[in-house]
Amino acid sequence: MQLEDKIAIVTGAGRGMGRAIALHFAREGAHVAAADIDGASAAQTCAAVRELGRRSLAIEADVGDLAEIDRMVRQTVEVLGRVDIGVNNAGVTRRGGAAGPLLVTDISEEDWDTFNRVNAKGVFFCMQRMAKEMIRQGGGGRIINIASIAGKGYIGTSNAAYAATKGAVIAMTQIAAQQLTGFDINVNSICPGPTRTELGGTSWKERAEERGLSLREYEQQRAAGIPIGRFNEPEDVAEMAVFLAGPGARNITGQAYNVDGGLVMH
Repeated sequence: MQLEDKIAIVTGAGRGMGRAIALHFAREGAHVAAADIDGASAAQTCAAVRELGRRSLAIEADVGDLAEIDRMVRQTVEVLGRVDIGVNNAGVTRRGGAAGPLLVTDISEEDWDTFNRVNAKGVFFCMQRMAKEMIRQGGGGRIINIASIAGKGYIGTSNAAYAATKGAVIAMTQIAAQQLTGFDINVNSICPGPTRTELGGTSWKERAEERGLSLREYEQQRAAGIPIGRFNEPEDVAEMAVFLAGPGARNITGQAYNVDGGLVMH
C-alpha cells in the first residue's frame, strides 16, 4: 500500500471528490480525518473509511474560520497522532441560469466574498496550519490543494470570481512549494475539469430542465465538448491525489496537474 499508516486530513470530505479522495487514501493504507462543514456527511465518510479497516475521525469544520482550522488540525493530532498528508478540497461556487456561467456583470460583492472566504482564504490557512504541524513534527509531508482548470482560464467555468480563487490556489501552491522545500514538504495542486458529483448532478438536472432536455441529452451535449469524450468521475481526481501523496511523487512539487480529459493543455 502506497500510503501505509500515513495520517491524512481531507477537507470537503463529505461528498464528491473529497469523499473519493478519503476512500482512495484508506484503500492505500492511510488513516483519514474527514472534515466537512456538514458534520453528518463527514461522519458518513468516516464510517466508510473505518469499514475499509482504517482509523478515521469525522470533523465538522468551516474552513473559512481560522479557529476551526486550528481545531481541525489539533483534533487530528490528538486522535490520529500526526499529520502526514493534507488535502484542501473544500470549495464553493455558483452558476448562472440555463445560459451557463454567471456573467462578470452579474457577480455581486457577496459572491466575491463567499468564494474567496472558502476557496482562497480557506485553502491558504489550511495549508499554512498543516505545514506548521508538519514542521513541528520534524518536517516531511505532502500538501495537495484542489484548484480547477478555471484557474487556468477555462471558458466553461461557473464564473470569473470562482476562477480568480482557483488561480490564487495555483499561485499560492507554487510559492508555498518553493518556501517549504527545506522542510521536505511537497505542495502540489490538482486542476479538475467537469466532474460528475452528487452536487453537480443536481445542478445539471436543473439546467437540462431549463433547456428542455433530458439529463442524458444534456450530459451528451456537454461531454461532446471534451476531447476525450467523457466527464471526470470523482475517482479520477482521487487517483491523482493518491499519486501525489505517494512515494512516486517524492520529487514533484509546485505543480498544477489538469485532470480534465484534454480541455486545457497547459
